[in-house]
Amino acid sequence: MNNSSVICRSCGKANLELILSLGKTPLANALLTAEQLNQPEATYPLDLAFCQNCALVQITETVPPEELFSEYLYFSSFSDTALDNARKICDRIINTKNLNTNSLVVEIASNDGYLLQFYQRQNVPVLGIEPAANIARVAQEEKGIPTLCEFFSKELAENFKAEGKQADIIHANNVLAHVPDLNGVIAGISLLLKPQGIAVIEVPYVKDMIDHCEFDTIYHEHLCYFSLTALDRLFRSHNLLLVDVERLAIHGGSLRIFVGKNQQPTPQVINLLAEEKSWGVDKLNYYQSFGAKVEKLRQDLLSLLHKLQSDGKRVAVYGASAKGSTLLNYFGVGKEMLEFVVDRSTYKQGRYTPGTHLPIYPPEKLLEVMPDYVLLLTWNFAEEILAQQAEYRQRGGRFIIPIPDLKVM
Repeated sequence: MNNSSVICRSCGKANLELILSLGKTPLANALLTAEQLNQPEATYPLDLAFCQNCALVQITETVPPEELFSEYLYFSSFSDTALDNARKICDRIINTKNLNTNSLVVEIASNDGYLLQFYQRQNVPVLGIEPAANIARVAQEEKGIPTLCEFFSKELAENFKAEGKQADIIHANNVLAHVPDLNGVIAGISLLLKPQGIAVIEVPYVKDMIDHCEFDTIYHEHLCYFSLTALDRLFRSHNLLLVDVERLAIHGGSLRIFVGKNQQPTPQVINLLAEEKSWGVDKLNYYQSFGAKVEKLRQDLLSLLHKLQSDGKRVAVYGASAKGSTLLNYFGVGKEMLEFVVDRSTYKQGRYTPGTHLPIYPPEKLLEVMPDYVLLLTWNFAEEILAQQAEYRQRGGRFIIPIPDLKVM
């Protein structure tokens, strides 16, 4: 690649190498209304690259955040897994940090208040910062979570600090990958955090993405795919230090990092940085086999779907997800093989998938129609969804799980 017009989002160097090109695709969460089906859809290049200077994996295209997030259809509260993950970390932090009514917890991209509600229930003051107006409204009106409807930035943090407002805890779950101005957001976290405060940040882990062929986590909202090494270099450039790290199973494999100003790193941080060095986190050749893995998966899934089609089997889809949009559009799978999509989110029902234009229904549709197979595109919540769909499976329905390994259950 080495295109001097494309610079790294973290270090600013023009030293990027292409790993995988997924072509031009529609925005993954731009679900369509019936009226929009005959209108042209915007598509954008989706190319994954590696920075040889700071080891950050990233896409090269930046779609304006206002186009992506000002009206948004992903509500975290529809996932039991996400809620359980949030409750556990909130309880833990309240206890270990002795938070009370004089503390302040801020969440960047706080969605519908799914996480902050657990602090508020224990009388810890909270503030959500959420740019999507429709979601911020739900957080405020339905959950009573004080929510500022804005994009988080260095300037916003400067305003808070000028007002004497700083946070004991800052949460940022699955947001760091979404921001074009990485350095501005990290600078803002540094300003907003009290001297002994801690930022708790969750990001999908690039090693899991590469090792498990999770190419469908690549879409225009996800600008960056992090290793601990890339995070360490980014935070150090803003005088912030990695204090602790945990690997989580959620979202196909994530890192939860704890960041502070003065604290020393735990052995877990030191050990994972060393482990990353050993598997070649900062070497291009580790990432170069990714494209071949994706192509094999494409051939395997298409072969299975063609066979089912020739056998007269009916196939539906579970999950009107962003990752599902990437898979369907890149693999070229649509109405000719799939009948419809179901999703728990009432905000998605009645709409159509981007690019492929499949109608979206409630999950009850599976029992009404009883397709022979369901392609599970929200495979990262497979355990939760398979449990919810016990009756469909008892009646003979089967699930196709494409990632990390294609299997039928």
